[in-house]
Amino acid sequence: MITPEQFGRMVVRLRWPIILASVIMVFATASGGRLLEFTTDYRVFFSADNPQLVAFETLQNTYAKNDNVLFALAPRDGKVFTTSTLAAVKELTNAAWQTPYSLRVDSITNYQYTRAEEDDLIVEDLVADPAGLSEDDLLRIQRVAVSEPLLVNRLISPKSHVTGVNVTINLPGESLGEVPEVVAFARGLANDIRTKYPGIDVYLSGIVMMNNSFTEASQGDMATLIPAMYGIIIVIMALLLRSVSGTVATVLVIGFSVLTAMGLTGWIGIKLTPASATSPTIILTLAVAHSIHILISMFHAMHAGMDKHAAIIESMRINLQPVLLTSLTTAIGFLSMNFSDAPPFRDLGNIVTIGVIAGFVYSILFLPALMAVLPVRVKPRKEEHRLLMDRLADFVVARQSLLFWGMLVLIVVLCASITRNELNDQFVNYFDDRYEFRTDTDFISENLTGIYLIEYSLGAGGEGSVSEPEYLNRVEAFADWYRQQPGVLHVNTITDVMKRLNKNMNGDDPAFYKIPGERELAAQYLLLYELSLPFGLDLNNQINVAKSATRFTVTMESLTTKQTMALEARVQEWLSRNAPESMRVNGASPTIMFTHIAKRNITSMLTGTTIALVIISLILIFAVRSLKTGVVSLVPNLVPAAMAFGLWGLLVGKVGLATSVISSISLGIVVDDTVHFLTKYLRARREHGHDAVQAVRYAFHTVGTALWVTSLILVAGFLMLSFSGFAVNGQMGLLTAIAIAFALLADFLFLPPLLMRLERGKQGAGATAQERIS
Repeated sequence: MITPEQFGRMVVRLRWPIILASVIMVFATASGGRLLEFTTDYRVFFSADNPQLVAFETLQNTYAKNDNVLFALAPRDGKVFTTSTLAAVKELTNAAWQTPYSLRVDSITNYQYTRAEEDDLIVEDLVADPAGLSEDDLLRIQRVAVSEPLLVNRLISPKSHVTGVNVTINLPGESLGEVPEVVAFARGLANDIRTKYPGIDVYLSGIVMMNNSFTEASQGDMATLIPAMYGIIIVIMALLLRSVSGTVATVLVIGFSVLTAMGLTGWIGIKLTPASATSPTIILTLAVAHSIHILISMFHAMHAGMDKHAAIIESMRINLQPVLLTSLTTAIGFLSMNFSDAPPFRDLGNIVTIGVIAGFVYSILFLPALMAVLPVRVKPRKEEHRLLMDRLADFVVARQSLLFWGMLVLIVVLCASITRNELNDQFVNYFDDRYEFRTDTDFISENLTGIYLIEYSLGAGGEGSVSEPEYLNRVEAFADWYRQQPGVLHVNTITDVMKRLNKNMNGDDPAFYKIPGERELAAQYLLLYELSLPFGLDLNNQINVAKSATRFTVTMESLTTKQTMALEARVQEWLSRNAPESMRVNGASPTIMFTHIAKRNITSMLTGTTIALVIISLILIFAVRSLKTGVVSLVPNLVPAAMAFGLWGLLVGKVGLATSVISSISLGIVVDDTVHFLTKYLRARREHGHDAVQAVRYAFHTVGTALWVTSLILVAGFLMLSFSGFAVNGQMGLLTAIAIAFALLADFLFLPPLLMRLERGKQGAGATAQERIS
């Protein structure tokens, strides 16, 4: 079996073939980058067997799909019911039928207003010719619109100052270009209305616009965060290494790692999402760590008087095992993300794992080979960073008891604060104000209607039974109850149509605004109404083909996850008490799906993290050949994520989809520092015969600088993610950065005192200043 020293000699000897092979490998793998694609469907966040997704797709397959683009028109004079504004609504309504993949267009102008003329039912557009309307006509239309349950808080605001045009979209799902095509057309329509009617502001929202924002978030992060992170790494490396060749070599290693990972992602066929699009930033952040350890050890050997090639060999001798271990443990940590219930996080874990493996290969082969041919000039000198680490070691040794108990108290306090976190996920808030979708949706939510929906397919008990008065009365009671719930803006139910038809067919007498008393009568009204509706505005989106169930849609304000779950629990309680078995169904919608995904993901990731922790612990015990040391390593590996969540509970108090994967991400990363510190500690004990105090000082001296430098770069890299406009990435980056900072704190101020306490009675007074370093 080849030893690390022999491996280092081989790399130096074969430096040119290794460099050439590395470049060829990069070109071969990176060519797959041309195959990379961005998915544009929010459903990508849900696995195929996710019960909430299955329920939602079942509902959409039963009725018409309701993916949509919602135009909100806000006249600056605050009056929708003017000839000019209604003309704009009419024009937009007619033009919106040309939207690619559109099924239906609804607005106040084409609302199918019903009235009776003797024994005939008249069904017509509420606004046929805006230009010919008198003031009385406008007042009449306004009264109808703001009193119609199907319109108010959905397509017209109660104050009549904002109105909406809703376009229902049926995306075939055959091409990734479908969503951008719809969005481009919708934005073109909006611009046309703004140009022709300068007194009207137009806002865009809806599921299709949200889908497109996921793609914009992915591409935006890749265009801004990666270059920024490269700049930060170059600056930090230049300042700390003070070596042009070392900085250049490191930049090439991380560049090669990113190109290889993303190229292979393209070859494999993984589609990028906002979550997985952050993988290049994470990869380049992780790839730099190996280079730092190898280069700092190499420069240290050269400062001590070794020539360059001997220094490279020595660096490989002392770093090959820990670099292999850290790569393996990091890969396991990210692979555990395959337990995630959200496929984008599985993709993120797999892409980063590929990058970690590539980074390891380039770090132990390409980096030392390149350094062997690049000019490196190092003058023998005392290193300031190592003197700083020596002073820190003195501080830790002198105050080991105080640090141990102080850190233990801090750990306990922060871990106890984890319970202050509350599950809360609102998918609109995934995007910050830099995205048009977010600002437009906020305006629409505040002035017209909400984007958060809960839908039910309420079974009537048999074919044709939707006309049963008993069923309709129960649905009406359900609607009345729902309208009384806090946060509910609108309830769309077929009973409002049936009550209006009953009134119309009884001379428009308000006393008959109620459910018909006979099934045959209700069925006749419904048939007459359906036959009178124009193409595209039928009831297929509300009643199934067998007329055995109806769609019941609730529009809500921006409720928190906790509020939504509480509401759904109250719904199920009401249904169980007041409705027959056929009506007892769970809510289904993107709102429900996103409400449950964080909780499901936390559960699945706890399983993945536990398995990863067991595997990593076994690897460490086997690698360091010490059960006690392997068990001790669990402490600094486990507590950083817990401390981070505790601090998050104190400062923020809300967790969601983003934070559900932090334990896996941080576990794979924080193990690195522990591995490097412990391997140096054990090297001092076994090779140099040091006691625990001397070994701690040795570890600080030999690896302390590399640990704080790599931790600084890791924190900077993940903090860079916190600047993402996509909250899932921002929160993930910030929490991981906090966990890494706590990991360094634990490895410097808690692990050494813990090691020394465990060896108390076996150690002497420790080395003197002259004896510290072997």
